[in-house]
Amino acid sequence: MFVFSRTIMMSPIRKIILFYTEGFRSMNLGKTLWTIILIKLAIMFFILRIFFFPDFLKENNKISPEDKQDYISSELIKRANP
Repeated sequence: MFVFSRTIMMSPIRKIILFYTEGFRSMNLGKTLWTIILIKLAIMFFILRIFFFPDFLKENNKISPEDKQDYISSELIKRANP
């Protein structure tokens, strides 16, 4: 009689989740590399964004939505046709 193993009866999504969790649990160097990757992403997206990409539309809250739309459309036209 053929006995089905536990992995054959699982859904494909559960197999994928189990594959990654078991693989991540057995990693030694990989955990360190993933922490370095996450730290670098946090630096790129949170810290650099604050200093190098200011939000020009939020600087002046007194501008109406129509003025913001005009500003954005004029900037897009200027950058498209230098």
